[in-house]
Amino acid sequence: MTTPKLSLENVTKAFGAKQVLNGVDLDVAPGKSLVIIGGSGVGKSVTIKCAIGLIRPDGGTIRVDGEDVTGASGKKLDAVRAKFGMLFQGAALFDSLTIWENVAFRLLYADRVPRNEARERAIETMRKVRLAPETANLRPVELSGGMQKRAGLARAIITRPEIIFFDEPTTGLDPITADAINDLIVEMVKDLGCAAVSITHDMPSARKIADEIAMIHQGRIVWRGPAADIDRSGSAMVDQFVNGRAEGPIRAIV
Repeated sequence: MTTPKLSLENVTKAFGAKQVLNGVDLDVAPGKSLVIIGGSGVGKSVTIKCAIGLIRPDGGTIRVDGEDVTGASGKKLDAVRAKFGMLFQGAALFDSLTIWENVAFRLLYADRVPRNEARERAIETMRKVRLAPETANLRPVELSGGMQKRAGLARAIITRPEIIFFDEPTTGLDPITADAINDLIVEMVKDLGCAAVSITHDMPSARKIADEIAMIHQGRIVWRGPAADIDRSGSAMVDQFVNGRAEGPIRAIV
């Protein structure tokens, strides 16, 4: 049996009196793409933040390549994070840096790669996500939203990570640009052979990039299955979410 690249077992997390994660069980295998869906405030982002060590869970176990990293810190945590790449919501580029400096951020400021080498690697990676070398010296404000997402994706893959997290990768994009970003995500995950975990509200995106889809509600995974089975899940909550209906077991927040 293949060891999951990432595994969360009975992970819990509360902020004060608010219980956000209530026993999350989740894993993703090498070379597979898992998409987590669910409404706002149900724990999707907190799940990812626990997985990458930005937030320490109150309970449960997090494993990377079978190794318990739940309480990792210092050099051990750094070694674990070196396996990760992240495409943030809204790309999260640094306005004060050029595009190539954004793409090469980890190389420059963590790995201490010489600037000339870092720039060459950044431009090479930019080509992979269809960003022309001519954009290398531009600032983020000079790029469209779709181009900023491409730059963010280039930054996420420049070190060839083993696990990539995608946080709402198509938010704020028009349908055509969103579909182009989805195509790039599928292509990059296949090229790297990495495991991917995405969170999104965008069902066309989820259907396209996922091998499997998991739905989280009230801090628990309430359904998981192949992306092809999402329309026959047998779950009233999944059916309500996928079809965007206000009526159903999930109460709309207004």
